[in-house]
Amino acid sequence: MTQHILDTSAQTNPAVGGEPDNRSVEERLASGFILIDKPAGPTSHQLASWARDLFGLERLGHGGTLDPFATGVLPLMSGKAMKITKKILSHKKTYICIFRFKSIPDADKLAEAMKRLTGRVYNVPPEVSAVKVQVRTRKIYSFERIEMQGNDLVARVYCEAGTYIRTMARDLGLLLGMKVDLKELRRETSGAFSLEHCITMQELADAVWLWRECNQPEALLRVIHPIEKMLLDLPSATVKDSAAAALAHGAPLLRPGLVQIQSGVASGKEVLIETLKGEAVGIVTLTLNSDELVDINEGEVARPSMVLLDEGLYPRRWKSPE
Repeated sequence: MTQHILDTSAQTNPAVGGEPDNRSVEERLASGFILIDKPAGPTSHQLASWARDLFGLERLGHGGTLDPFATGVLPLMSGKAMKITKKILSHKKTYICIFRFKSIPDADKLAEAMKRLTGRVYNVPPEVSAVKVQVRTRKIYSFERIEMQGNDLVARVYCEAGTYIRTMARDLGLLLGMKVDLKELRRETSGAFSLEHCITMQELADAVWLWRECNQPEALLRVIHPIEKMLLDLPSATVKDSAAAALAHGAPLLRPGLVQIQSGVASGKEVLIETLKGEAVGIVTLTLNSDELVDINEGEVARPSMVLLDEGLYPRRWKSPE
């Protein structure tokens, strides 16, 4: 992405803060995430509870419900990272599904039914869903046949967040005039993250043991990711230390505090604000188009919608009114 460089002389205080990849286990647990390969059986809430107990944390939750029988990518958010759970829930998902038909369907009719279930569709959850029932539409970006194994269709579904795959099985059955069950479901991707990035709960437990009992944090440092890596899909801007301190206290972003910003971001859009060390300060809403900022030198340019940086990390550069 093209960046507008607005201040080439800006520097950061090396004694304050630090690069996200250099954080300790404790610092990552205060604002980070873990990608778990959920097994069949437990609920998403149970896995989050087990992880809380494992670390002795009060604030740790999951970012995307999977039914107990389902497996695959499940983000666990800790500390301040829980603030961005709604953004994680909005990520597009990919699933590998096994649909079991009462009898082997006609290939042409099956292809036509799958085509009809692609695009914007009504997606009403079944009674057995792990989430609250509500009527809504969801977009199915692709519904790809991988292979037929007897009466079982192995398929890949790339869809909008909140899509009920069980409902797709029911709708396949309605279109083909036969009963269709969802036999297996595996979440392959969530946003930019895939199964390749995930670990099992046993691997997580082993890493925690090495950290606590052997003073070996390396395994945990590989699997607890800084919050910044979960926000890479947002347009970004970099600010000076003084602006980071002000934003951490909820102040608006002023033009003199900007170092650089991604081009082509419209007014009203959200932007991730980072320090010169790459730390997430928070998420702001632009009050001007980012391309307009090149031609001005002062004034408010964005308002914070979410603060992620600790208030006291960067020193204040302003005086409080007496």
